[in-house]
Amino acid sequence: MTAKKRTAILISGRGSNLQALIDAASAPAFSAEIALVLSNVADVQGLARAAAAGIPTGIISHKGYATREAFDSEIDKALKADGIELVCLAGFMRVLSDDFVRSWEGRLVNIHPSLLPAFKGLHVHRQVLDAGVTLSGCTVHFVVPELDSGAIIAQAAVPVFADDNEEKLAARTLEAEHKLYPLALGLLASGRVKLENGRARFTGMPANTGALFNPLS
Repeated sequence: MTAKKRTAILISGRGSNLQALIDAASAPAFSAEIALVLSNVADVQGLARAAAAGIPTGIISHKGYATREAFDSEIDKALKADGIELVCLAGFMRVLSDDFVRSWEGRLVNIHPSLLPAFKGLHVHRQVLDAGVTLSGCTVHFVVPELDSGAIIAQAAVPVFADDNEEKLAARTLEAEHKLYPLALGLLASGRVKLENGRARFTGMPANTGALFNPLS
């Protein structure tokens, strides 16, 4: 059996996507091992989730560093010291420096609560509702220096209803995130998706011949 990829999760808060990844990685056939959880904020729920699962944790506060680059360098040292091969951002509320992102190119992924390239940045669900679209969703993508612009690995769609507010839409989207992120990490860790020339390249995947319509007629 191929060795599982040692994976670190970077968090800043409650860690609900972290929990989804922990649960998925508990399956013997899953191709990634959650080997380390790092937070830039102390006493967050995500650290407790990791500890409950027996996963090593660390706290590296960005407040202790004069520059973003210095903070990222400390994160990089911790990852390399633990033999980390893949990194997942899961509610990590810091923008990483270009040098850090480039050094982990093809091994660093993020989940964003929209169907990228639409609705990048912050206040995503407000953007979605203001736009009046009938579909939203979430995207797992490779991280590049430009925010929310990396090659797309996987997406999941959710409906947007007429009576939605930000909280309702966020909750519905989060349910999809909890399914999508483990799927995407499994693809990456197993080598079925790789970053090549700025695009996500897939191997050993079934052809998708279906279509999605919303609303249904």
